[in-house]
Amino acid sequence: MKITWQSLFPKCGKSEDVSCMIQNKIIPKQSSLSRISISDFSSSVLPEELSDSLVGSNLYVFTLAELKVITHGFSSSNFLGQGGFGPVHKGFIDDKLRPGLQAQPVAVKLLDLNGMQGHKEWLTEVIFLGQLKHEHMVKLIGYCCEDENRLLVYEYMPRGSLENQLFRKYSVTLPWSTRMKIALDAAKGLAFLHEAEKPVIYRDFKASNILLDSDYTAKLSDFGLARDGPVGDATHVTTRVMGTQGYAAPEYMTTGHLTRASDVYSFGVLLLELLTGRRAMDRSRPSREQCLVVWARSSLKEARKLGRIMDPKLEGQYSETAAAKAAALAYQCVGQRPKFRPRMSAVVETLELLKDFDSTSDSFVYTVSIKSDESKED
Repeated sequence: MKITWQSLFPKCGKSEDVSCMIQNKIIPKQSSLSRISISDFSSSVLPEELSDSLVGSNLYVFTLAELKVITHGFSSSNFLGQGGFGPVHKGFIDDKLRPGLQAQPVAVKLLDLNGMQGHKEWLTEVIFLGQLKHEHMVKLIGYCCEDENRLLVYEYMPRGSLENQLFRKYSVTLPWSTRMKIALDAAKGLAFLHEAEKPVIYRDFKASNILLDSDYTAKLSDFGLARDGPVGDATHVTTRVMGTQGYAAPEYMTTGHLTRASDVYSFGVLLLELLTGRRAMDRSRPSREQCLVVWARSSLKEARKLGRIMDPKLEGQYSETAAAKAAALAYQCVGQRPKFRPRMSAVVETLELLKDFDSTSDSFVYTVSIKSDESKED
């Protein structure tokens, strides 16, 4: 007998279904002073209960019929891609769909009922993205929970994922300055999560989960595996080991102990991908080169060796000084001892300085910014 997640979680959207009621737990309403967590919910929850708990989040609750209309029936011509959660389709919301909702293109993610993820990951995304807002986190516009269907509606990111931009066979080569901008944007998103009043560990930081706007502004997406971080005297949270091979920190893989340093390691791997143009894990390469960290680590601290592993598609159009500093930062992030990895706030400060290096020389370009968070000194 095949066991599916549908058999483990009751259907939503039918208030008369007693099994869909919250089980012996009162869900608190969100206040301006606190953030509700996934642990505040039971395994099953009515849509109206979820909406009531996230009051003030400005999330819209859509019907399945509405989402079928805006995606033209989830047409193959609107298909954007497929992830662990399920297929993603482009849609367009007109200004008549909901009062106050602007006309805009959107991305609609539909849970694959036979996939690896399920109701818990869907609920996690709604809870985190419904409350946490940042310029470098993708905006969740709304959701749908109707019978066994689980859908999420996001802002549309026209350039897709960093993975596609960096590794797709016929993609335009990302210049050095753009790569450093993307790294900085992603670092700011992670730093925001780590330094929140109730810290969040992203747990699935990778190139496919970083989406790019038309001007290459990077935003974190896919929060289904995110977890609340340790609080008080706790040093870690213990979870079932999940994530993506090549990006996941080795100590997390062996112990299940999740810390902010786990995310820092994953960021270091991504920074190596931006430097080398290679994937975190590539089984098509010789055995010694399959794991990017193992292959690149010994070359990150010597300028002579570093040049050999830099992405040849850059054709040398980058500052050697900036590349050396970025490599040194990546080396720190993927360090084998978690306590010696830098905090993401320190990573942001380093990358802020690197973006001011001219991409074709070692000259330092002085810029003046009116944003206070872009005028930090070393």
